[in-house]
Amino acid sequence: MILVQTQDFDIAEQYCGLREEAANAGAIVTFTGLVREFYESTTTLEPRVESLFLEHYPGMTEKALVDIETQARARWDVQACRVIHRVGELRGGDQIVYVGVASTHRGDAFAAAEFIMDYLKTRAPFWKRQSTSAGAQWIESRAADEAARERWVTDKTDPDVPH
Repeated sequence: MILVQTQDFDIAEQYCGLREEAANAGAIVTFTGLVREFYESTTTLEPRVESLFLEHYPGMTEKALVDIETQARARWDVQACRVIHRVGELRGGDQIVYVGVASTHRGDAFAAAEFIMDYLKTRAPFWKRQSTSAGAQWIESRAADEAARERWVTDKTDPDVPH
């Protein structure tokens, strides 16, 4: 299940849905991302994030998320998968993303969930603008996110080929 939405989500409800979809699962791994009050801050001297606004192109975004899930299913034993990404205006502490993976074995569930998150951060077409007391700015991709995604790439000639 892939959802791009403005409304919040219930983690317990999503977990129960995974259990129902994958009745023979041996493991369910979930990840919930939250909006940070400080972006890339190592001190509290930087202005606190007042809001984060996420934009996307409907249709294109869902297609990219389906592709990411399909790649994960091709690599690991994924019995059920849920990806929810919020868009619109969010505040510090708000839930922004949910990834849940059910599998026969924990290793596959952990790997698939990490893969999905690494690809969401680098290949999903979302644009983020943060607002602080110092003004608003678009957030650029981080080298650390690209490095995390790179570990899944075995064909180094094509950065979009995950296997």
